[in-house]
Amino acid sequence: MEKVCVLGAGSWGSALAMVLAENGHDTLVWTHRAEQAEEINRMHTNKKYLPETVLPTNLHATSDIARAATHAETIVVAVPTKAIREVCEKLTAELTKKVLFVHVSKGIEPDSLKRISEILAESLPAEKVDEIVVLSGPSHAEEVVLHHPTTVTAACADIDAAEKVQDLFMNQFFRVYTNDDVIGVEIGGALKNVIALAAGITDGLNYGDNAKAALITRGLAEITRLGVKMGGNPFTFSGLTGMGDLIVTCTSVHSRNWRAGNMLGQGMKLQEVLDQMGMVVEGVRTTKAAYQLAEKYGVAMPISTELYSVLFNEVEPKVAVDALMMRMKKREIDEMKH
Repeated sequence: MEKVCVLGAGSWGSALAMVLAENGHDTLVWTHRAEQAEEINRMHTNKKYLPETVLPTNLHATSDIARAATHAETIVVAVPTKAIREVCEKLTAELTKKVLFVHVSKGIEPDSLKRISEILAESLPAEKVDEIVVLSGPSHAEEVVLHHPTTVTAACADIDAAEKVQDLFMNQFFRVYTNDDVIGVEIGGALKNVIALAAGITDGLNYGDNAKAALITRGLAEITRLGVKMGGNPFTFSGLTGMGDLIVTCTSVHSRNWRAGNMLGQGMKLQEVLDQMGMVVEGVRTTKAAYQLAEKYGVAMPISTELYSVLFNEVEPKVAVDALMMRMKKREIDEMKH
C-alpha cells in the first residue's frame, strides 16, 4: 500500500482521501486550518464540506505542511487554482524525496494562461518531482462519498505514471481510465466550468431544456476548437473529461458553477453570488482565462466571450443570450472543424 498525502480538505480533496483510505492506503489530508484537522482526526467528519459523511477511521489529517511533505510517496493536489503557487512554495521547503504528484483541480491561471500541470512544473523543484498526473472527469464529491458509480481519467505523457494513479484510486465504485493527452484533459476539465456558469444563467432565466441542450452542445464545440488548437487530441473532448464532465457540471444541483450561474440569471450581482456561495467558483477566474485564450489563439468562443461580458463588464444576462442568438448565420459542422 502507498503513503499518500492529499493537499486540501475541501469536498473533493476529502472525497478522494476517503477513496484512498478505503482502498487501504496510508492517507493523510493536509489543511491550513488546525481546527479542521482536529475535527477529521477526532470526529471523523468534515461538516463544512461533507456534512452528511462519516470519514474512515484510518484517514488522518494535519495542518503541518512539513509532516504532509515527509509522509508522502504520492501527493494529491486538491486546492483551488489560485492557491496552488502559494501551497507549492510552502511544500518545496519541506520536500525530502522525489514524489509522484497528482492534481485534481480544474482551472487555468488568468494572464499567464498556464494549465495546472504547467503551474506545478514551474512551482516545484524538478529534482523532487517524479511525474505530474491529472485526475479528472465527471465526479461530484457528494456522490463519490456515497459510493455511487463514478468514472474518471488519469492523464500523463508517461502512461506508466497514469497507470500507477489508476491502481491507487480504482475500486468497485470508482473506475479510472488512462489517457496520455494532458492538454485535452486539462482544457476540458477547466472550460466546462465556464459553460456550466452559462448553463446556470439560462436556467436562472427560465429558458428551459432546449436552450440548455444548445448551450452544452455549442459549448463543447468551442472547448474542442480551442483544445485542438492548443495541441489536444480531438477525441479527448468526446470522452469523460470533455463531454462527460460538461454534462454533469451543466445539469447537476451539486455543481457550484451551475448554482452560481443560476443566481446570476435570477438577477444577483457577481459579488453577491460569490459571497453567498462561500466556496471557490473556479469558472469565474477560468472565464477570464478562456477569453484571453480565445484572443491568443484566434479561436471563436462566443459563449465564453458573452459570459466574460456578463461577469466582468456588467452586461445583463438576457442581453448576452440575445447576442448569442443573433450571431451571423453559420454552418454547424463546418464551424466545428475550424
